[in-house]
Amino acid sequence: MSTPSEQTVIGRLDEDVILPCSFENGSEVVIHWKDKDTHNVYKYYKGSDHLEKQNPRYTNRTSLFHSEIHNGNASLSFRRLSLLDEGIYTCYVGTASGRTTKKVVLKVGAFVTPVMKYEKRNTDSFLTCSVLSSPRPNVTWQVDKAPISESNTEETGSLGPLYINSVVNITGSNSSYECAIENSLLNQTWTGRWTMKDGLHKMQSEHMSLSCELASNFFLPNQDFIVTWSRVESGTSSILAYFLSSSQNMTVNEPRFSWNKELINQSDFSLTLKDLSIADSGEYLCNISSSKYTLLAVQTLHIGKLQSGVTSPLMRTSNTDNTEDMTKALFTDSIPASRLKVPGGQGFQFNLEKNCLIHLPSCCNQHG
Repeated sequence: MSTPSEQTVIGRLDEDVILPCSFENGSEVVIHWKDKDTHNVYKYYKGSDHLEKQNPRYTNRTSLFHSEIHNGNASLSFRRLSLLDEGIYTCYVGTASGRTTKKVVLKVGAFVTPVMKYEKRNTDSFLTCSVLSSPRPNVTWQVDKAPISESNTEETGSLGPLYINSVVNITGSNSSYECAIENSLLNQTWTGRWTMKDGLHKMQSEHMSLSCELASNFFLPNQDFIVTWSRVESGTSSILAYFLSSSQNMTVNEPRFSWNKELINQSDFSLTLKDLSIADSGEYLCNISSSKYTLLAVQTLHIGKLQSGVTSPLMRTSNTDNTEDMTKALFTDSIPASRLKVPGGQGFQFNLEKNCLIHLPSCCNQHG
């Protein structure tokens, strides 16, 4: 009789696995699998299965490779794993020429694709990394590539996989944040990254583009991913558009938004917004996610209001520098009115109190 040998097999929650067991072939084969509590997992003899006393936990979830038994294969196919299946399983094989006993240690891990979420609560902003994992994962945060420990982590679930929520307050920060979650058993790591892009200042009725590009150092070629554009407000977010790389399907939920297919083919997912209005001011979030990475990029859009009688074509002159000066002046007091050169040269003045351009009557042009 051979000495029992032990082998470790790692499986994933809800997936299938094979518990290996081999023997020197002979006649009158008897195969018997038992679990750590000596429950009957599977029994085979006289050329057929005998499952009358099989533990109900393993019914319709286990089977042998019958066509391979004559080659010395007594391995057990195990379907739809649960965390309760973890433990030591013993394979006993007897033939007319000898007996073999082998032990298999089954470990079951879970790592449901993590999520990185950006949200606003009143005047505060937060990043949350969430994952369903077993065993307990290692969650780490970095700010501008420097490790930090100021996160609030919550755990729920005692019998099944742990649901982990790790939250960082990023109110008022323009730094780059990175969250990494590692499952040591499954040797699997996921990374999420958040960045705040420079704000955009535009005028009513103009067109503009919100930038979002795929980072080649994060995503591998032929790796499926999803791109989602949304608008973030306090306590809520609304999806504006999304793209599925697997089907190349583009969906836009707002008629004033559009994607450029040629740019998408170059991994540029910038979103164009037409006919801007004051109500468009706010934060816009681009989310690019795969099974291994999530990239979040936030851009704040500020829309300036023009006084009645002054239309946006005035702002879209061929003089780019002058247009930029006027746009910035609507949001800051740093540009003097003398630099706001309006076509025609006369009759306009920047009103700091109303934060807009106003048209002066002809009498004012004459008398100042």
